[in-house]
Amino acid sequence: MSTKLIKITSLTLMLWLFNSMAITTLAQSKNEQVLDTKGNPLESSKKYYIKPAITDSGGRFTLIDRNNSCPLYVGQENTDLGKGLPIIFTPFAKEDKVIKVERDFKVKFSASSICVQSNEWKLGEKDTKSGRRVVITGSGGSYFRIVKTQFEGVYNIRFCPTDTCSFCKFNCGTIGGLRENGKILLALDGSVLPVVFVRA
Repeated sequence: MSTKLIKITSLTLMLWLFNSMAITTLAQSKNEQVLDTKGNPLESSKKYYIKPAITDSGGRFTLIDRNNSCPLYVGQENTDLGKGLPIIFTPFAKEDKVIKVERDFKVKFSASSICVQSNEWKLGEKDTKSGRRVVITGSGGSYFRIVKTQFEGVYNIRFCPTDTCSFCKFNCGTIGGLRENGKILLALDGSVLPVVFVRA
């Protein structure tokens, strides 16, 4: 066997191994469960609070009345003293009973509001002042997903619903806080907010 053929065969084998490892890692991450602050998996249809993983980043997630009109926005309490509102996850994959890393789900507040509409999270239009896409509430909610950070039990929430359409091109983004007139809204395309999940 020639040296050139051996090199080509070795390179092909290395590429195949690399691809196999990448596919295996992706498959494992897609089956990894998201954990709450007690180390238990997040269950669909159960209630949880979402709060920042770091201090001085606002409080638990809640509904925000931005302009004295509907729809209400998804945001945070101004301090970590606020109780916030519980949320419920609904996985895109009907067979999933727990929430998994890098898998699509819908999320809604388990609360009533002054607006006669759904409390599902939905990606809103781009904010004219900041240029960031805000998260609002309303029927026909958007799919989001949870991604891991480098810290155990700490996550980011991301809009990139590729489970719903694997060949679609989405303008993906990760949720962070947007401070405006003494309120904290949730928005994409800017700072990123690491969060943890507390069972209600």
